[in-house]
Amino acid sequence: MEKNNRPLADIMRPITLESVAGQTHLLGENGIIRQMADTGKIANMILWGPPGCGKTTIARALANRADMSIAQMSAVFSGTADIKQVMEAARLDAKIGRYTLLFIDEIHRFNKTQQDTLLPYIEDGTVTFIGATTENPSFALNNALLSRCHIAVLEPLSNAELIELIMRAEKFLGRKLPMDNDARHLLAGMSDGDARFLLNTIEFLADVKVKKITADNLAKLISKRAKLYDKTGDEHYNLISAVHKSLRASDTDAALYWVARMCVGGEDIHYIFRRLTRFAIEDVGLADPNALTLAMACWQTYERLGSPDGELALTELVIYLGTAPKSIANYRAKNTVWRAATESGSLPPPKNILNAPTKMMKNMGYGNGYVYEPETESGLSGQNCLPDGMARKSFYVPAERGFEREIKKRLEYWNKLRIKDG
Repeated sequence: MEKNNRPLADIMRPITLESVAGQTHLLGENGIIRQMADTGKIANMILWGPPGCGKTTIARALANRADMSIAQMSAVFSGTADIKQVMEAARLDAKIGRYTLLFIDEIHRFNKTQQDTLLPYIEDGTVTFIGATTENPSFALNNALLSRCHIAVLEPLSNAELIELIMRAEKFLGRKLPMDNDARHLLAGMSDGDARFLLNTIEFLADVKVKKITADNLAKLISKRAKLYDKTGDEHYNLISAVHKSLRASDTDAALYWVARMCVGGEDIHYIFRRLTRFAIEDVGLADPNALTLAMACWQTYERLGSPDGELALTELVIYLGTAPKSIANYRAKNTVWRAATESGSLPPPKNILNAPTKMMKNMGYGNGYVYEPETESGLSGQNCLPDGMARKSFYVPAERGFEREIKKRLEYWNKLRIKDG
């Protein structure tokens, strides 16, 4: 008998929506895809989700449910000529009452022209279109295509759903895998929400000559699935955003976790240090001036030590920033005073604070009335240093926390002296 070389994940692929694992928010009773299937009105859709979450399976199951032909393409291997060929076949089928669901995997790989080629056929109903992508559609796809499609967001399968898949696979194979309970949970975790990876791993484990697979020896038998991370894509920006938001919330444990996720995913650690240094001056600021000093020191330490020892400098900085008081007074001051400098034009400094190196400049009043602050009793003369005619503004308003509490006291004291001397 001829050997079947199809992988287990393909052989076990569900053909009905009811047997698809996970995605209950889309396939459950009130889910949008379930409602489409029940009414028989399949809308044009973009299925957005990570690998192995069921995008292709759902498209095929929808075509079966609606009794439609399915034309499946990959944007990696197809071009404009292939699209036109498929559309011509779909038009011929439509004349005999057979309608086509066009499924294009990795739709984000199509360029603008290729995406635009789809529009007239989607518009006139030649095909019902379903695209699948692992990239954020709002970044990867044309607005014209997006406006004609519903966006369905698929989620990674949970560990419980993956363990259910292990039992389905065992039933399909007709035997239980020699795995203890801890190994099953570990395998689910290592699969990272990817059903395809899980089933392909089970196919391998089914032929391994081991009496019992434990959590301890499972990692020796298989390679751990690489964590989903694209250093230039959506996940990159999502995770660095999670780092910043966690630090602002002083959730140090969460910040450490998201930084670790970026490092494990292969992010350039220098990029993380750059963003943390920005955080030190923008979000911690003068509430703790030492934050910036430590950021630069930790960054330099990493450059000297490298990985893995230098990673301790990274976690030390994250912990320090997470536990430091926060203030954006410096950030606000910078924005406010830049705007004031733009709006005020080229106002000159008041003459009292200008140097007068020549007799002519002295005669013009340069330096006239200048007071040398250190020689005053209070250390503050109250003289005006803003342009003449410009109303005094407080560009920098310190927060009532951390070191800025002390700065605020000084400013309030000096303002009182200015008023008194004025």
